[in-house]
Parts: sequence; structure tokens; C-alpha cells
Amino acid sequence: MSSRRIQKHPILPAIEKQTLTFYWQDEPLSANAGETIAAALIANNIHIFGHHPRDGSPLGIFCANGQCAQCMVIADGKPVKSCMELVREGVRVYPADGLPALPLDHSVPPMREIRTLTYPVLIIGGGPAGLSAAIELGKRNISVLLVDDKHRLGGKLVLQTHRFFGSSEAVYAGTRGIDIASRLEEEVRSFPSVEIWLNSTALAVFEDQKVGVLKNNQEYVLVQPQVLLVACGAREKFLAFEGNALPGVIGAGAFQTLVNRDLVKPCERLFIVGGGNVGLIAGYHALQAGIEVVGLVEALPECGGYKVHKDKLTRMGVPVYTSHTILSANGKDRVESVTIARVDNNFKPIAGSEKTFECDCVLIAVGLDPVNEFYQKAVRYCLPAYVAGDAEEIAEASAAIFSGKIKGLEILRFLGHPEIEIPQEWYQTGEILKSKPGRVFPEQLPDLDGGILPVIHCQQEIPCNPCTTLCPLELIVIESNDIRGVPRFIGDEYNCKGCGKCVAGCPGLAITLINSRKDPENPIVSIPYEFTRESLEGKPTVTVIDTEGSELGDVPVVGINAIPNNDRTLIVRVQAPRAIATRIAGIRVQPAEASKPLDHYVDTIKNETIICRCEHVTASEIRDLIRQGYRDINEIKAISRAGMGACGSKTCGNLILRLFREEGVPLDQVTENTRRPLFVEVPLGVFAGIPADEEENHA
Repeated sequence: MSSRRIQKHPILPAIEKQTLTFYWQDEPLSANAGETIAAALIANNIHIFGHHPRDGSPLGIFCANGQCAQCMVIADGKPVKSCMELVREGVRVYPADGLPALPLDHSVPPMREIRTLTYPVLIIGGGPAGLSAAIELGKRNISVLLVDDKHRLGGKLVLQTHRFFGSSEAVYAGTRGIDIASRLEEEVRSFPSVEIWLNSTALAVFEDQKVGVLKNNQEYVLVQPQVLLVACGAREKFLAFEGNALPGVIGAGAFQTLVNRDLVKPCERLFIVGGGNVGLIAGYHALQAGIEVVGLVEALPECGGYKVHKDKLTRMGVPVYTSHTILSANGKDRVESVTIARVDNNFKPIAGSEKTFECDCVLIAVGLDPVNEFYQKAVRYCLPAYVAGDAEEIAEASAAIFSGKIKGLEILRFLGHPEIEIPQEWYQTGEILKSKPGRVFPEQLPDLDGGILPVIHCQQEIPCNPCTTLCPLELIVIESNDIRGVPRFIGDEYNCKGCGKCVAGCPGLAITLINSRKDPENPIVSIPYEFTRESLEGKPTVTVIDTEGSELGDVPVVGINAIPNNDRTLIVRVQAPRAIATRIAGIRVQPAEASKPLDHYVDTIKNETIICRCEHVTASEIRDLIRQGYRDINEIKAISRAGMGACGSKTCGNLILRLFREEGVPLDQVTENTRRPLFVEVPLGVFAGIPADEEENHA
């Protein structure tokens, strides 16, 4: 059976891991110790984990976050979420076909009292915001309990291999997300007053101001804090289209988890829906993992993410289709192709514009929603509470770090430390870091006159300034006090020393360096490159690309080097004609053939659009109920089971509201679904004080 493991990565190190044997439908397979069953199955090119009890349709990985049950399998007779369950030596795994059943056992295990613990501060979420708040509190020796549902701290930072934007002075801008996570974890663990529970999921906030937590996925405890900080981050939005429940349709978080955490390729050919930063960055991560990125669609006329992210993707050879939408994911048992179409000003598909591309994965990156339910419940029950990071407002991780710092100090003041002052500039910096992309200016290309100078291919106002700190001569500046300004080189061809620090250190890979001293008519152009050296071996020439993705021609490679402190970014030196030298912004990584559409488009009009993935409730079923006059989503849930599944309507809730809008029903006439505990599925026995591992013995 072919392996989907990533053997070599330009950023992530190859780590030797112990291998073990497990069984899939009685066939022995190899796995790495410490990985999930889902990662092990996908590494062995197995993508269908079971079949839905309602219609028998195939199921596979979707969220990779334990929030749904699309990846459920039967492991040693027990139904488990394969994205959360670690693979074990000799475990026998079978598909979850239909509704799973527990083995009969009539014995009654001993029950125990549920412990109640008190803390001054409870922080839910160990991502950038939660960690930053805990650090501020730990510095003042405040007793804090920090809980996170993952096996390590850092949140989504642990999946981000790219350098971060923002302020170099304030939020680690220019540092890779994986390294920021390590720094924050090391700092927070240095404070004895901060207690950390990993693999521990907050389940509910109750009206007696206690918070239920499943500690270490084993013991249910109640935590009674003086103040609660919710820093749970965000969840991905989903999209309604035909074939949207096929195995191979996944979220960006699931994709990055498999690629950047597990070093497993979930596909060979990827198509992306959504042109925000999440989708654009995921495309770049895919290319680094050796996955072809067939294309990206964005319904708006322009991508909503940073232009440097989009430019980086296009100059690698990935086409971006703005004013386009997905019509369908096509395939019998899993994704085999995707069909897209251009949209009009009302975002309606234009007949005759359809294109179909062969792919085996469709990545959905159409925005995020704050995970703020715990905060809302805390406010309702008068538990003093704060909210930080994406749980408060969707923004970049740099903004979440600063948000956490501020909320940590606000909590200190609440706890009776009025001497703590929060600088007003912090709030201003926080707002700047949360700001959306601004104006785009025409690219200003310099004239060449026989010396050395950088060319800055960054033309959009975004909160980012690492380039101004990289130049040892301080010749790259942002002229305003606001880091959202466009950077500019203020020297000339005789000031620049050609050290290459700006080339290797720009988070957007948006700076090249031109050396015309030896041959003014054919200067040397230094280009940042975050792929392996081996990918250029045996290639005497490369295809160079401008900022917008247009080919400029093939030019010879004269060297590949890594400057000191390059943080894994290589510099490729090419020799190019003077006429194109300043326009060169990157090197084509992916051949044009990889993104060609099929010569016909696939029409799957017979398929039904799934709104509720958990219960496989279709759009037509919900529309029928809306047309019958139902306005209470709780009633629709009771009749159709939409929203009754494992994810607790986290995925379908917004899609149902969209159906109301499409049917012309004002949302002020709609009663939304009542949110009830629990946040995720939990073995029933833990509420009787039975540890989960002990309950398994009685299952």
C-alpha cells in the first residue's frame, strides 16, 4: 500500500519515530507512535472511515479537531473519533458503518463524587491569546488554571510554518508560528503559579458559576473561578454546495493538522475555496509539502487576504479565480474533481462559464466564527468573564497575542491590583494589528545603475514591519508611525551592502535583491525560496515570475545559499536580463500543466446539498420546512434532526440561517437554536466520577 508520508520538508525537521503495527479490517499496517488513527490511516492511503447510518454515504476526515464525528471508527470494539484517538500497537480498527454499538456489559463500576476546585483565574484555551494572558498573570504570581483540549500548547500556532506579520517589537513578527508557540509555552511554564491541564476540554459553563472540565480526557471536574477568560479561538465556516459531504472535502485546519503536524499528505491534488489569509496560506503550505495546488476560487472581485500572500501563491504557479464560486465536488466515494463557475454582481453562477478540474481534495476556507459560547454563558450567569483573541474578534495571531496581554492586565485590575496600568498605546497597537488590508499602490520599480539594491514587491497597507528591522543600515523604512504603511528603500545602489537579510527575512517573501556591479546588462537577482535544495537540483534554469504571476522567462541559476540566521529560507541567485530584473518576484514551483481544467465540465445536478453533515439533512428538506412556515430552528431540529449531531450545530447553524435569508425570511423572525451543554461528546460514565479508561473496561 502506497505511503502518503512527507519524507522531506523545507521548514519542518524529519524526526525519527518508533513504528508500530495496527490493523485495518484485519490487514496489518504501519503507523508512527504518537500519531492519531486518522493520520495513520491517511498515511496508508485510506480515506473512507465508515458510512453514514442514514443514507450509507462514505465518511472521512473533516475537522481533525474532535468537534464532529465524521472520522469515527471502531477501535478494539469501541467507537472513537479517529482524529483524536492515538494509534496503539496491535489495535484492531474497523470502519464505523452505520450506528456503532458498545459491547454488552451488565457490571456496574463504582461511582465517585465529582471534585470541585477553586482558582482565582480560569483560562480556557492555550493558543496565543490564552498563553499571553497567562504570562502576564504569572509574572504577578496570580494563581491560574489554563486548560486546553490539545496535547500541546500553542493553538493553531503549532500548525503555522510561515513567518508572522505584525510588529517586530510587540508580537514576534518575522518569527514562524511554530517557533512562537514554543517561546510562549516555555515562558508560561516558567511561572509556578500557572497550572496547565492539557488534553482537557471545557464542556460547559453552568448557572452556579462553575465550569465543567474533562481533565486529561479522563476525569470530570468542576472548576469555580473568580474570573474566567475565554480564549478558545475560532471555528471554520462551512459552505453549501453539491458533493460537500464527500470524503476529501475538508477544512483548512484539518489540512494543516495533517500536513504540518503529522507530516502526512491528505491528497495529491488540492483545490481551495476561499481567498482569505487562511486559504492563501494553506495553499502555500500544500506546495511546500509536495502537493499540487490546482487552483483557488474567491467569490469577491479581490481576495480578502494580504496581497503578499496571494502574490506568493500566484508566482509559485497557482491560478487564483476571483469572482468565481464552487458549484460541486464530484466523485462516487470521494472527491475526484471540482466544478467552478464565474459569478455575476449578485454572486449567482453565470451559465456557460463552468470549468472542472481534476483533484482529490477540496479545502474550504471561507471564513471563521468566534468560539465564544462559554463567554456568552458566563455573562448570562453573572460569572465575571473576559474574552480575548479570535474568540472576541477574528484577526491575525499577532493581534491575538496582544489581545491576551491586555486582557491579562485587565483581569489583574479586576482582582484588586489598581496599581497595574495598561498603556493606552497598547490598545492602539491592538487595533492596528487587527486591521484589515488597506490600500494597494502601484508597484514602483527602481532604475538600475550598476550597483546593489533591494526591490520591495509589497504594495499594500498591512500591519507589518520586520523589514525595517532587518536592514543593518536602516535603509528600509515605513515613513509614518503606523506600521501599516508601505515600506520603502531610502538608499541608493551604492549604500546597500547586499547582505540579503531583507530577502531572507521578509514574512511575505516580497523582497528581491539585484546586484548589477559585475554585469549591468545581466545582473544577479537574489530570490527568497522556501522549498528544498533538492527541488532545484539538476535544473540549470528556472522560470521567473513577476508579482502578478506572469512568466518573465527562463533564466540560469548561478547559486543557492543560506545566509546566517536565515531561519530556513534559502536565497536562489539567478542571472537575468536587465529589462526584467526588477520585475522578478519569484520562481515558478508548479508546472502550468498541473492547473489545467478538463476539456469538459462535470455536471452533478442529481446530487443533493448537505446542510447538516452530522445527520445528513439536505437543503431541500430544510427549505420545505421553512416554506411550511417553521421559524424556530429548534422545531426544525426536532423534525429533521438538523443540528442534533455530534458537532452540536457548529457547522450547520449558519447554513440554516442562510437558507432562511434565501427564502426571504428576515432573521428577526427566526428563533435560533438553543445552545446547551455539552461542548463536545463525552462518555456518560465520567459524569458519575468514573475515569474514562476505567469506563472502557466496563463498556
